[in-house]
Amino acid sequence: MLIAFDSTQQALRAEMLLEYAEIDIDICPTPKEITAGCALSIQFPDEDLSCVKEVVVKEKVEIRGIFRLTENGYEEIREWHEEDL
Repeated sequence: MLIAFDSTQQALRAEMLLEYAEIDIDICPTPKEITAGCALSIQFPDEDLSCVKEVVVKEKVEIRGIFRLTENGYEEIREWHEEDL
C-alpha cells in the first residue's frame, strides 16, 4: 500500500505520526503513474490499512490518496474517508 501527498510537509508529518503509531513504513519516491504534488510517498503493509486510515483521519493529514499496487498499476483505495471508519 502507498500514500501519496500534495506537499512534502504533509508527507513528513504523516511519517512522524505513523512511526509514533508504530506502523512499519518506508519513505519512497512517488511512482510516476500517480499524479501528486509531492515527490515523496509512504509505503506500508496491507494489514495496517485500518490503522493508517485512523491516523490520517484523526490527525487530519492531507493526502492525495491511498493506493494499492495491482498487476495493472496503482489503484486508488477510495474507502479511506472518515465516514468509512
